[in-house]
Amino acid sequence: MRITERELNRSTLVRQLLLRREPLDAVEGVRRVVALQAQQPASPYIALWNRLAGFDPAGLDEAFTDHRVVKATLMRLTLHAVHAGDHPAFREAMHPVVRASRLGSRFTASGLTAEDADALVPQLLEFADRPRTNAECEAWLGERLGAPPKDGAWWGLRQYTPLLHAPTAPPWSFGHRPAYIAPPGGPVRTDAEASAASLRTLVVRYLEGFGPASVLDVAQFAMVTRTRARAALAELGGELERLTGPAGEELFDLPGAPRPDGDRAAPPRLMAMWDSVLLAYADRGRVLPSAYRKAVIRTNGDVLPTLLVDGYVAGVWRPVAGGIEATAFHPLSDGVWEELAAEARSLVGFLADREPEVYRRYGHWWSRLPDASVRVLPGG
Repeated sequence: MRITERELNRSTLVRQLLLRREPLDAVEGVRRVVALQAQQPASPYIALWNRLAGFDPAGLDEAFTDHRVVKATLMRLTLHAVHAGDHPAFREAMHPVVRASRLGSRFTASGLTAEDADALVPQLLEFADRPRTNAECEAWLGERLGAPPKDGAWWGLRQYTPLLHAPTAPPWSFGHRPAYIAPPGGPVRTDAEASAASLRTLVVRYLEGFGPASVLDVAQFAMVTRTRARAALAELGGELERLTGPAGEELFDLPGAPRPDGDRAAPPRLMAMWDSVLLAYADRGRVLPSAYRKAVIRTNGDVLPTLLVDGYVAGVWRPVAGGIEATAFHPLSDGVWEELAAEARSLVGFLADREPEVYRRYGHWWSRLPDASVRVLPGG
């Protein structure tokens, strides 16, 4: 079966709850979308505001506090918010990647070895039975080493250890000074067989939230090797359906998963910074046109908040005095501008009690955007 570019786009949108806002609570919303990029504290909240009907941010606050939704270093070695039930398998699948990247030369230059890290992990998890700051953890590590840890020691150990981020501060549960806590279920499995089995679990969950997808897409999403991605898909074998993509590439999906027609209407949205739909594929053109990629994904990796129009990125947005400044990279119809204005009014109201000028620290990128149509969409 062949699937078109627009059908791929609509498949992503329906699974990411972007064809209509769904009446779900925060915990179920996170489970349905699989993983939300969370290196910017506000982004999981804005991501769910885009996806859930009547989304109450207090529900996500509570879910983070009682660890029904957890924030941790996972796929692509970046911070994600995921359902607590998914965390063990996701972290086990990522273990070889985390070990190779965080216990390499930067870590060993501190005088520690990978074996030292393995010995320290269970002790650190025991110490993190309650939220611990960076300073507390570094002091703890210094006591174990008999001297203040050298550069790279705590950097590597904190990400190699399967710690969760503990809520620290309003308005978005996490501030810029992180605290860490051990996961309720204890240490994850680290043997090769467990990691391979957990990668298969991650692949199934990925397809539920982002499919159909190719070997390259799976490798990009999890930042695992193509060999591991291909092996996981091969092991799943008959559990998956095979499709032919628009360029003739082989795609994999779950039987019965929703794949709407390409002409299905897709309402405009004001997407969060680093929204997962922009980063979950090797071919980001599924949602982000290649002509706009450099404008949206900046040289240091910042991914700007975007306008989603007819299912594709059409520009960027930021809060300004009086509303939301929308920058469109191509002409939009009056009807689309009216729909974006309605979204802007809702978003301004959503941000009012939390952080009206969210993402302000990233404003320097707006002086480097290409020529475009700019409108301030009133907040009231």
